[in-house]
Amino acid sequence: MTKCLICKNTLTIDKLSCKSCKTDFVGTFYFPRLARLLPSEQKLTEILIEHGGNLKDMAEFMDISYPTLKKRLDSLNQSLKKIKLEDESKIEEILKAMENHTMTVEEGMKLIKEINHEL
Repeated sequence: MTKCLICKNTLTIDKLSCKSCKTDFVGTFYFPRLARLLPSEQKLTEILIEHGGNLKDMAEFMDISYPTLKKRLDSLNQSLKKIKLEDESKIEEILKAMENHTMTVEEGMKLIKEINHEL
C-alpha cells in the first residue's frame, strides 16, 4: 500500500524495524519508484522482466494482442515518467530549502539520495 485509503495521497514510511536485532530506524523514508506503480503495472513490469523484454512472448503469455500490450507498456512508461517528475519536484523543494537555509546541506543531500535510491 503506497496511497492513503482515506485521501489517496502518497504515504511515506516513518519507521523501519529489524526483527533480528530489534533496531528501529525512525524518519521519513520514500517508497522506490517501482513500488509506487499500480499493482497491475507492477505485475506487467514483472512479466516484462520474466520474458526478457520479448513482447511477442509476453503478449502470448498474457493472451492479449501485441497492440494491446504496447498500449499497456506505453501507459506503464507514462506512469513511471509521472512518478519521476514527482521525485524531481520533491528534489527541487529540498534544494530550495537548502538554499534558504531551512534545511542543512547534509539533511538535503541525504533526502535527495534516498529519493534517487542511492542509499
